Amino acid sequence: MELVPSKFFITSSSAVSEVSDLNAFDKALISSGIGEQNLVSVSSVIPIGAELIERCEMPMGAVTHCVLAQMRGSEGETIAAGIAYAYRLDGKGGYVAEGHIHGSAESLKEILRWKMDEMARIRSVEFGDIQFVTEELQIPMDNYGCCVAALVFTEYRRCTVWPNAPCAAVPA
Repeated sequence: MELVPSKFFITSSSAVSEVSDLNAFDKALISSGIGEQNLVSVSSVIPIGAELIERCEMPMGAVTHCVLAQMRGSEGETIAAGIAYAYRLDGKGGYVAEGHIHGSAESLKEILRWKMDEMARIRSVEFGDIQFVTEELQIPMDNYGCCVAALVFTEYRRCTVWPNAPCAAVPA
């Protein structure tokens, strides 16, 4: 049996902490609306038919699949994290690239564009418009900081035979 994501949302945030970069990461996750989930990192494929929705609440402790970018840093640094995503022009799903740098969101956006261009090239496909979500943070003195950006899968359909089986939604 295969679980295929059918809905997803995009979120991002940044935060600082005087205690540690882990605490800054935790605060950024909470601010982005995914701090109460058990996050499972997945790679870069948006399934055929997956729908972008508004950010929604999920049950506390839910195992939650996401493409997550994070960047942590300390006082005086400028950091950025972000994702880019696009759908294939042939209608067969899409792809996500994540990235993080010590630097600006504008520089990161350029790197993400290069990554998406390479993803299209190695697959011999064309993408529609590439969408970017980035966070940049200039970390204040005596603080740690973290930026996060994520594409978060929220609902699934179940496929019992691969690759051409009809799929049914998984009950909530």
